[in-house]
Amino acid sequence: MCGIFGIIGEKEVAPLLLEGLKRLEYRGYDSAGIATLSNGHIDRRRAQGKLINLAKKIEDTPIKGTVGIGHTRWATHGLPNERNAHPHANDKVAVVHNGIIENYIMIKAELEAKGYVFETETDTEVIVHLVTYYMDQGQEPVKAANTAMDRLEGAYALVLIFAGHHDVMVGCRQGTPLAVGFGEGDMFVASDSYALAPLTRKICFLEDGDRVVVSRAGAKIYDGDKNEIQRAVRITGQSGAAAGKGEYRHFMLKEIYEQPSVIGQTLNAYVNAATGKISAPEQVLEAITKAPRLTLIACGTAYYACMVAKYWFEQIARIPCEIDVASEFRYREAPMPKGGVALFVSQSGETLDTLEALRYCKRSGQTIISIVNTIESTIERESDHVLRTLAGPEIGVASTKAFTTQLTTLACVALAAARAKGAIDESRESEMAEALRHVPTIAADILQHDAAIRMIAKDIAIAPDVLYLGRGSLYPIALEGALKLKEISYIHAEGYASGEMKHGPIALIDESVPVVVIAPENDPLFEKNVSNIQETVARGGKVFLISDTKGAHALKEQAFWRVSLGVVHPFVAPILYSIPVQLLAYHIAVIKGTDVDQPRNLAKSVTVE
Repeated sequence: MCGIFGIIGEKEVAPLLLEGLKRLEYRGYDSAGIATLSNGHIDRRRAQGKLINLAKKIEDTPIKGTVGIGHTRWATHGLPNERNAHPHANDKVAVVHNGIIENYIMIKAELEAKGYVFETETDTEVIVHLVTYYMDQGQEPVKAANTAMDRLEGAYALVLIFAGHHDVMVGCRQGTPLAVGFGEGDMFVASDSYALAPLTRKICFLEDGDRVVVSRAGAKIYDGDKNEIQRAVRITGQSGAAAGKGEYRHFMLKEIYEQPSVIGQTLNAYVNAATGKISAPEQVLEAITKAPRLTLIACGTAYYACMVAKYWFEQIARIPCEIDVASEFRYREAPMPKGGVALFVSQSGETLDTLEALRYCKRSGQTIISIVNTIESTIERESDHVLRTLAGPEIGVASTKAFTTQLTTLACVALAAARAKGAIDESRESEMAEALRHVPTIAADILQHDAAIRMIAKDIAIAPDVLYLGRGSLYPIALEGALKLKEISYIHAEGYASGEMKHGPIALIDESVPVVVIAPENDPLFEKNVSNIQETVARGGKVFLISDTKGAHALKEQAFWRVSLGVVHPFVAPILYSIPVQLLAYHIAVIKGTDVDQPRNLAKSVTVE
């Protein structure tokens, strides 16, 4: 959500800023811009929409300078247009800003009373005028920036440059990520290390409350009390290689097809090479098996991974679980058990609500375990134990391979915990471990149904509404399928536990509302699903059945559309049945002509409330 990139260097920065912003596109944005210092003056280019629009502007009207800042904006305050795009600037200061300034209305009123004129609808513009006000009072730029930042409330990261000052850039982190990169004669700031990776591997991550003054000679970091402090400079593990679509039309499709490989890589991290059994770090297993309760917390798609994991931990490992949406949990002031474990799942490792929920649990004495995909994230750094999914960079906003590797990791941990706790015997452990080891191969087989799902998508794409049904551990996959369809096709969709259909959703069913039912025949609740399918058909509903060979055959008369997968062990079914619902959403979105990889109003990493 929003992206910051800044450079103080010896080369022309405009091409480098554009390249850095391109690596931040995955975060989601609706406008972009850059500002540079040219002959002591602030020069600026901004554009609504994609980076290609900004690049065209710069091509038509070049922008010079060896100091500059850039931004990809995801609108919070004000329309997503060029006027509201960052950087915001006047003739003295330019700023890029992620997050929200909660007290901007009060500051804006104060500054307007002093004669400062606002041109945009954003909260960010108050920073420009507030810093300018203190400079007008005689403060030098760094002091003026610090005085202004003392007054800002909210969660934000920001970077400022100043007219006539070619060797200073000021940054601040308060709840929203910001990293500093160290080069040879060049210095960088960015929202994350992925953006910095092509330019430097030496990275320093700011902590909450940190402020940084960057020059060509290096960076000085200060805490909120203005004391100079040291933050560790590390060699980043991020790859400098840019992620490309290859032969695929969209990143999302590429990432769907990468799932057999990345699930296999993730599994390899948990397979004991000597025994072939599924294992997990001893400290993690000890904490989980001794905990009176396991609390699983996440947002969005990662929350559905937690819902599936609740079935696994409770049914297989016999460990009591609570799951919650991070944005609700962080304000509920939930009592936490002594010796409890809180497990957080996040692709980016920067989701603000998840991070704040983590901090609450930490203050409450919980052992913190995180499952993250993005290395060197804030959630990773603040956890007691970290389990990385090995999905690689996920560029498409709608999560696919990150979700299935999250499920894979949770399945491995649940199985290892069940065996460590003695909740299952060796025979059942071997059966489930064998099922996990076969997931990559079966996932590759499932992708062979892509063409069939694409044909079905042509029929469903005209529907105004779609219902998804599932039972047991496949109920969260119904929720995830509905979310995917909403995210990228903009069709209204809802997921329900099949048993809840008679408690309301059945009223929606008619010939215009397709019902996607996820129901393998070898699932213990298959017969229950059959009843729900029959109730749907009796009311004129058209069923898209995603099942196995036996299930598809048994319901061939009731299902209007069918996809028949191979035999899948019920334990790993949530991982594998995620793939057909991803493909369905993808093909419907392509048919409807939406922006598949960067759907409207959405961001990959949600770093504001």
